[in-house]
Amino acid sequence: MSPDSASSSSSRSSSGRTPFWLRVARTARLHADTYEEVEADPSSIVQATGIVLVSGLAGVLGAYLRIQLGTPLPGSALPLPWHLALIGLEPLVVWIIGCAFAYMVGATFLKGPETESDYRELLRTTGFSFAPGSLTFFAWLPPSSLGLGIIALAKLWVLVACIVGIRQALDFTTGRAIGTLGVSFVLLWLVLWGLTVTPLPF
Repeated sequence: MSPDSASSSSSRSSSGRTPFWLRVARTARLHADTYEEVEADPSSIVQATGIVLVSGLAGVLGAYLRIQLGTPLPGSALPLPWHLALIGLEPLVVWIIGCAFAYMVGATFLKGPETESDYRELLRTTGFSFAPGSLTFFAWLPPSSLGLGIIALAKLWVLVACIVGIRQALDFTTGRAIGTLGVSFVLLWLVLWGLTVTPLPF
């Protein structure tokens, strides 16, 4: 048994599962084996959902504190409540709908020889990938450029973690995971764009 394996075994709870806080830390560090554990644990969907919701809440609080400190929010003509609502909902929408597209693309068009997964497994692994999104809480830190840098870092970190989550859930290469993520984001953008330009029926 390798030292890493021994360490992993000793850190598991009596039920055989890695404690939640350690799962979050390891998936944020792109630990492939922890993503595999999450994939195989159906009950971890509750944890994954909580992580995505916390990520959205962190973004809302960070944006609100920026406003309170007199720093305008970048690039929005919407009223503040609507803008904050969009910030809070963004991780949830990207997670649920983006995963649907990622599963459709990764499990069909880009599937590898060992790809055998389902939508719920992909939800679990990518849900944990949103853990670095909680860093957006610190978007209020002055100067404004620092806050924007933190937001950019958090989004990039989540993006990279999602690639790992997709790769482990769909059991294929990193290249296929990047392609799956790219295509699914284009499809997601087209859907959201279509909703914004479609006239309401009332």
